[in-house]
Amino acid sequence: MNPADLIPPADIIPVPWGWFYALLMVTFLLHILVMNAMLGGGIIALISTFKGGEKNLLVGREFSYKWPYTIAFAVNMGVAPLLFVQVLYGQFIYSSSILMATWWLSIIALLILAYYGAYIFDFKYEALGGLRIFMLEFSVGLLLIIAFFFSNNMTLMIQPERWQAYFQTANGSLLNLVAPSLLPRYLHFVIGAVAIAGLYLAFIGHFNLIKSKIDRPTLIAKGMTYFTLATGLQILAGIWFLLALPQPIKTQFLGGNAYATLLLISGILLALVALYLGHRQRPIATGATALLLLVAMILLRDLVRVFSLQPYFHPSNLAVHNEYSPLIFFLAVFVIGLTLIGYLLKLAFSCRKEVAK
Repeated sequence: MNPADLIPPADIIPVPWGWFYALLMVTFLLHILVMNAMLGGGIIALISTFKGGEKNLLVGREFSYKWPYTIAFAVNMGVAPLLFVQVLYGQFIYSSSILMATWWLSIIALLILAYYGAYIFDFKYEALGGLRIFMLEFSVGLLLIIAFFFSNNMTLMIQPERWQAYFQTANGSLLNLVAPSLLPRYLHFVIGAVAIAGLYLAFIGHFNLIKSKIDRPTLIAKGMTYFTLATGLQILAGIWFLLALPQPIKTQFLGGNAYATLLLISGILLALVALYLGHRQRPIATGATALLLLVAMILLRDLVRVFSLQPYFHPSNLAVHNEYSPLIFFLAVFVIGLTLIGYLLKLAFSCRKEVAK
């Protein structure tokens, strides 16, 4: 069977596809920042608790105060990029989501349970005592499972040739486990989350947003150490991910496409610079470099999707209806929403300073 026969017709979009592409990149960047802090922070807290010792336990305690907020922000910030992916690639992501519907729909329940676990870990931290590590394992484990399901869907949507497996697995439980790039893609994502979360903790110390009894130098040092170690591992995982891509796609990044090759080289150089700055314990410079690196990684990730779907589709093929009012309304709400979030965060930090006085 020709895989193209399984792809539904594309929908008509209201404005040229470039608008949705730009919004997808911007909103996904915002989502990935808080999502990395959420997942990676949980992993760091778990590692710190396993290692034991007063300072390591204080790292976990400091993150516990922030964990429920990072989950809330990650979930809300994730809505927009998911919607824009559906606008541009609806016929692919809806199909892959149906093929793995059992796992995809379970994400809602898993996320609610992980959220409960994060709140219990925060508000019952002292009462839990030695049981807090089990609560951490529970919530972090659920978040890692959710991340694995997302990685499955993102790989399955760009491989229509794998959809034929539905006829042998017609109960909505299809996972793309045979994809060589699935595991390195997933590990690259998880390790990257630890790196950004380490930087997040270092920022908490650098800007003195500490709520626990840990001292600033310790939190900065430990955060930057996690960032540096995770970034080094992420480079290795990224190389594995590149090598695991199908040969035609890999060729595009290794000289076949000038833009893709330049972007890959830029990403590698930025990772090396971030590694050096992290080793030197310079949070601000590291943060600026890491932000550029994240932009490069997001663009590279999108190119993998574009190259994979090239035989079947490109967003530029979408028919346009030319109706700009929904876009204008979204942009207005988006800007107002970000402004209000910034104002609320400012009020929260101001209240904290007043309490400290």
